[in-house]
Amino acid sequence: MTDKTFADRIDALEMRLTYQEETIETLNQAVTAQWKQIDALTRQLAELGERVREAEANRPGPANEPPPHY
Repeated sequence: MTDKTFADRIDALEMRLTYQEETIETLNQAVTAQWKQIDALTRQLAELGERVREAEANRPGPANEPPPHY
């Protein structure tokens, strides 16, 4: 194997490594942003669930009145 071929292969590997590192960083940023959004939505869902439970607990019960047709 000649030195030029070996150097070309090393250069190609270095370029691929650079692109892979950039891709990994981009994907990491996307995943981090998604987890932040999932966390915010999970908190919002828990809050809404609590509001529904409170609303159900505070609603007036059925009155002991006969229906209007009696």
